[in-house]
Amino acid sequence: MRISKRVQSIKPSPTLAIDAKAKALKQQGIAVINFGAGEPDFDTPKNIKDVAIDAINSGFTKYCPVAGTLEIKNAIINKLKRDNNLTYAPEEIIVSCGAKHSLYNIFQATINDGDEVIIPAPYWVSYPDMVLLAGGKPVIIKTSDKTNFKITPENVEKAITSKTKAIIINSPSNPTGCTYLARELKTIAQICVKNNIFIISDEIYEKLVYDNFKFISIAETALEAKDITIVVNGVSKAYAMTGWRIGYAAGPKNIVSAMSKIQSQSTSNATSISIKAAVEALSGTQEYVESMRKEFEKRRDYIVERLNKIDNISCAKPEGAFYVFPNISALLGKTFNCKTINTDIEFADYLLDVAKIAVVPGSAFGAEGYIRLSYATSIENIREGINRMEATLKS
Repeated sequence: MRISKRVQSIKPSPTLAIDAKAKALKQQGIAVINFGAGEPDFDTPKNIKDVAIDAINSGFTKYCPVAGTLEIKNAIINKLKRDNNLTYAPEEIIVSCGAKHSLYNIFQATINDGDEVIIPAPYWVSYPDMVLLAGGKPVIIKTSDKTNFKITPENVEKAITSKTKAIIINSPSNPTGCTYLARELKTIAQICVKNNIFIISDEIYEKLVYDNFKFISIAETALEAKDITIVVNGVSKAYAMTGWRIGYAAGPKNIVSAMSKIQSQSTSNATSISIKAAVEALSGTQEYVESMRKEFEKRRDYIVERLNKIDNISCAKPEGAFYVFPNISALLGKTFNCKTINTDIEFADYLLDVAKIAVVPGSAFGAEGYIRLSYATSIENIREGINRMEATLKS
């Protein structure tokens, strides 16, 4: 039987594919250093796990309202008010099976065939494919390390057409870790208000910022900005809860209602036990988040310093997330162990085959000539991995 044209227009997630390949090699007894994974290596905090266990023991294991319980909605509302100075009503909140699910619902609820969505590159790998699945057209704005991977107002104005429906802002960014200042976000928001364009603000790495950087949501830059913004967040990254699958969105009531309608015909509610755990994550002590953030900052400093000492590699220091995105374009065209490396994909394959290091090629994020390394792994693994990379490239 033939599969749909929608599915034929997209590709599997390359980051998940590389992570799976690295894990398969580990199962064979091969000592792979995995820089591909996009999840914290820390355990979920005990207070969160204890609440989940209590939920199971108390029988909180049945269906919940599609968009989430009032308890989790109120926890999200309080978090957005506390951390972002944003005010929402329960009907403007939806809880989904991860932030990825929230984003998927947004595109399905807002995009018509032929609508254009502006996506800055480097981008998280799933944005363009989600837009395509909704019948839309991704419009990519290219950036580079020369501009700290940020789009400019001029970039945005130039990309807008009569078919533009939305723009995606991901700050801190996956894969680059770049972050936007309040004034930069406000200018972009003003352009979107003027042109009646939705803003989809992916804030999943909000808590993981460094060097005393103050995170700002684009929705809090002005009241008019909030009115056209759908904020997406979740508990996966900040609370080491990737497997619990809880994400959420906050935005205009009509869009959230449409997302809920879609969700009612797909997954229904997010897992009841995970909902209880997420309430504790958002409302309980935040000490664990800060200790994890400090450890990530140490790792970032170390990996950036080491990478910049390798010939023909340059690496900007990111302000957030837990990724580095070094420029390896000066290595392309060179020969290592009698093998000429012409693309970042070939470079990533070479590192995995020879050095047993898993990295993600920049092409997966719409940025050729770069690679992404996640430092969500121990400092010992980072040291060993960079040692292997250095030794392999010297050959």
